[in-house]
Amino acid sequence: MPKGVPENVPDDGLTTRQRRNQPVLAVHTGPGKGKSTAAFGMALRAWNQGFDLAVFQFVKSAKWKVGEEAVFRELGRVHTDTGAGAPVQWHKMGEGWSWSRKPGTETDHAAAALAGWREIARRLGSQEHRFYVLDEFTYPLKWGWVDVDEVVETLRARPGNQHVVITGRDAPAALVEAADLVTEMTKVRHPMDTGRKGQRGIEW
Repeated sequence: MPKGVPENVPDDGLTTRQRRNQPVLAVHTGPGKGKSTAAFGMALRAWNQGFDLAVFQFVKSAKWKVGEEAVFRELGRVHTDTGAGAPVQWHKMGEGWSWSRKPGTETDHAAAALAGWREIARRLGSQEHRFYVLDEFTYPLKWGWVDVDEVVETLRARPGNQHVVITGRDAPAALVEAADLVTEMTKVRHPMDTGRKGQRGIEW
């Protein structure tokens, strides 16, 4: 797409503006680092455009204080105080319907993950947000805790102009096929390859 000009323009009866404003389903997958980081970068753009924003984390523990969460919660306060940007919600384990690998049985985790997805589906149906990040959502799909076909059907049928970004390794083929934008992060080199652990400002 050189200079922002599409290589192919479909004969779909839509105007350029209508085609440009269609909702996007994006998938960031692959073994490389940067899937969530890229999703949060898109979320920053959405916030700046005034899009009501919600993040749903399916893997990270509530005890994990990720830097993006702190920034987005602060941006939510900025919106409340000044009207700039948009409202922000951030949901993860410990807020009622997310999950963690432990404690609890796999059955518990599967039920919690499914409940989390059902809440997201409800919000999509009622158009509660304009921009959604489903962080590391590919894992409950891969493990069979949430039905892939149900997810794809719900996402394809979502009303209005709701953008959804899903991150995580091993994205199911049906989800990839349904997406408008798919990026696969491929690892070329990583500091952990040489025994270096994650560090602040880079991993969190």
